[in-house]
Amino acid sequence: MHARYSIWTLALVLAVPMAAREQAAVPRQAGYTVFLRGTPVGREDVTVVQDASGITITGRGRLSAPLNVLTRRVEVKYRPDWTPEFLTVDASVEGGDTTLKTSFLDETALAEGTVGGQRLAHTDVVSRQPFVLPNAFFGSYEAIARRLSAAEAGSEYRVYVGPRLPELTFRLSSVSTERMQTGTSTFNVRRYVLVFAGAGGVIPVNLYADEQGTLLRVNVPSQALDVVRDDLAASTARTLVYANPGDEAVTIPAAGFNLGATLTRPRNAPDAARLPVVILVGGAASGDRDGVVAGVPILGQIAGTLADGGFLALRYDKRGYGQSGGRAESATVGDFADDTRAVVRWLRNRRDVDGDRLAVLGHHEGAWVALLAASRERRITAVVSIAAPSTTGARWVLEQQRQTLEAMKAAPDDREAKVELQNRINAAVLTGRGWDGIAPEIRRQADTPWFQSLLAFDPAKVIEDVRQPLLFVHGQLDREVPVAHVDRIATLAREESDSRSVTVLSVRGVNHLLVPAVTGEITEYATLQDRAVSGDVTSAVSEWLTRTFAAIR
Repeated sequence: MHARYSIWTLALVLAVPMAAREQAAVPRQAGYTVFLRGTPVGREDVTVVQDASGITITGRGRLSAPLNVLTRRVEVKYRPDWTPEFLTVDASVEGGDTTLKTSFLDETALAEGTVGGQRLAHTDVVSRQPFVLPNAFFGSYEAIARRLSAAEAGSEYRVYVGPRLPELTFRLSSVSTERMQTGTSTFNVRRYVLVFAGAGGVIPVNLYADEQGTLLRVNVPSQALDVVRDDLAASTARTLVYANPGDEAVTIPAAGFNLGATLTRPRNAPDAARLPVVILVGGAASGDRDGVVAGVPILGQIAGTLADGGFLALRYDKRGYGQSGGRAESATVGDFADDTRAVVRWLRNRRDVDGDRLAVLGHHEGAWVALLAASRERRITAVVSIAAPSTTGARWVLEQQRQTLEAMKAAPDDREAKVELQNRINAAVLTGRGWDGIAPEIRRQADTPWFQSLLAFDPAKVIEDVRQPLLFVHGQLDREVPVAHVDRIATLAREESDSRSVTVLSVRGVNHLLVPAVTGEITEYATLQDRAVSGDVTSAVSEWLTRTFAAIR
């Protein structure tokens, strides 16, 4: 293929399976979906056969714009000692046909055929055991998945891409084991971090395989490219980011779709016990059930601590994320509150749940969802609000923007221009008028049901209908939602709500992520050594819930 496609080699190459462990020629077939910037752009069907003669990987597929590749057939054959035997390519790249056969012998690669209608016959000197990764054939990474199953970090390998193109080198940077979940079943996955070096620079690639060395996923972060086996590309699959000893995968029916969730049980709870339960809701920065922000699984850690304190803890993927159905782009704050209410209904039907002791805990915007759900659902008996903004959404967005501009040390005129533009955007989103003069791409990002509901949200109005006991928690070093917000929202609750119990907890030395910090600034997140949610936060929440539920009983 043309040299100008060599940058895509990493992403669009297919390596063949290596030395066969099985002697029977039993074909293994799998389909893979190709995503670019999160959007499906094509698929690939791959067949792997291994026998006494070696391993053969065959594939066909299509990639739509902007890649525009039709692969009619690609086949890679390795001998049992991992030396390549041949590569055949029958493909079309942006309308230009390529038909090539490359034979490998004695550290040479003889390619013959046509490229873009031009006749080609060329011999390259190659390494003895290079991986063969032709453009636009991701199935070829199967060879890497199998051959690296016993490799150690630091090992280096050569890669043949195509005729007249220099060999690439990649280093196995690290190997780790992760857990994947499909439905409610889990299994181990090996993750290889490969660092490719070539004329296009250095490109990290994440390769995932199962314990048998079968290819599951190829991820190229710098190109926003993901190639995922079909069964794992579905919403029923997720990578386990964080796990507690008492975790149980569950599925909860909501409004026309299901929510994927994890229920964490106390380790020593009697089977027949009816336990108090806490539903955990994350903010807008994270849609997954573990509430991962800046690498900290906030909700996952809180769930484990609550379970240690004798509570059931349930966390779930928001609609449109992870294993949950529904559409995130059309959801509003009210929709997310309704999802929380669906979780409440499901929990109250379980025999191990004490329906009279059911709390909702929300972090950041998730606290707004928790408050709104509690105002609509009397079966919620307590609310924990953590790092909640106290102003309307529109004012809160402007406050965040000013903080960002200050941190960037933007010039005064530039600050005012950006604030004025944000004011115009907010007004247009809320009223549906005034989009003239605002760039179309900005409107596409801002004019959504979610953002409109966020701007319109007013915690003062919602709190008026909250009757449950309330705990407001805030880190004193929170720079995303400054600590002054906790006093304002608690005052609103005391003056406007019907709650008979409003408690405020301001935690020293803790930032917005609820972990110990020095400055609390967002720029400090990447350098934090302690990434565990502060025990001062979790113990205080657990103790408050225990006292509150005891009073209810």
